[in-house]
Amino acid sequence: MTRSPATPLPPPKARRRLRETAALTQTQLADRVGVTPGTVRAWESGRTTPRGRKREAYAKLLKTLAEEEAVQAPEPEPEPKPQPEAKPQPEARPQPQPQPEAKSQPQPEPEPQPRSQPVAVPEPVALTPAQAFDALYAFSAPALVRQTFLLTGRREQARESVERAFQAAWEHWPEVARDRDPVGWVRATAYEYALSPWQRLRPRHRHPEPPPADPGDRTLLNTLLRLPPRHRRTLVLYDGVGLDLPETAAETEASTPATANRLLRAREAVAGRLPALADPQVLHRRLAELASNERLRAAEPPAVRRGGERRARLRTRAAIAFTVALIGTTALTVRTAPTHYEPPVSPGQAVRGVPQRVAPGALSDEELELRQKLRDQVQDGPERLSPRLE
Repeated sequence: MTRSPATPLPPPKARRRLRETAALTQTQLADRVGVTPGTVRAWESGRTTPRGRKREAYAKLLKTLAEEEAVQAPEPEPEPKPQPEAKPQPEARPQPQPQPEAKSQPQPEPEPQPRSQPVAVPEPVALTPAQAFDALYAFSAPALVRQTFLLTGRREQARESVERAFQAAWEHWPEVARDRDPVGWVRATAYEYALSPWQRLRPRHRHPEPPPADPGDRTLLNTLLRLPPRHRRTLVLYDGVGLDLPETAAETEASTPATANRLLRAREAVAGRLPALADPQVLHRRLAELASNERLRAAEPPAVRRGGERRARLRTRAAIAFTVALIGTTALTVRTAPTHYEPPVSPGQAVRGVPQRVAPGALSDEELELRQKLRDQVQDGPERLSPRLE
């Protein structure tokens, strides 16, 4: 059985140009193809390539947009053909012409119609780093807060995680601005902070937040929170955000087979508790509804930038203070330390069982008797040998 060749697609830049020419947003194009806006953004940036039925639908839609653009384009006017030179006529005899009764007024010449000129597209204005950061925050922060809420089930923790991620992005802005997917960079940082095990030690974690008002949303959120953190993150990225399997594996820092296994386990757990969500399309819609029903607000971009700069200043000052204290302690130690080793003097102790030493003087009768006795007795041991000649 031969496999049909894949439908050719235009380059990523051409896909984006066709969409912008048709005045379509990424969300509108995603609705017409049947995918998420994040998937369309990945297709237009060149990070991923559509496959299967999605590729056919996407290629057919791009072909339709290209045909519409070709129809709307103004047709070039045909160049005027050169008139053939008139042949010289033989001269005729002059005949008397009748006098005209009245002079005919000259007819006004028709004004030439101006050609349709292409509309000049203004060149994009270069944004400052602060303006680019504010645009990225305003575009992606609300959706990231809702996604993080699905991971933690806590509104304040989700908002704080996204703000911390954007503050880290502002500190590393040159790197984030050149990244192929800045939203993915911020999303990965926010998820890591939200799922950190250190969050359990915070006093805020001990007080539960009010659950969703809808019983169905409450059951779905409890089911998500019962999943292991890795399975929960994989399910939210694939079925909630709409990433492909390789992108989900790359963001979770796992292999593609391991990511697929986690996704299947998470779907089985959700379907076992909620059989109506066994269909991935229904699960995707319910996750979007659960995140949208909550009133989750994000701070303003200038406040996030100022908070990140304030935190960076505090860390810098703390590092400087610690360095100064370390230098001062080292200098004081060098100044007061001794230059040579002095052994400590052990404290005196009274020794018992040994007779006290007496001042030297004349020997007593007993001592004289003992000395004479030692001199008279022969010492034990062999005699001293001396060499002799034989």
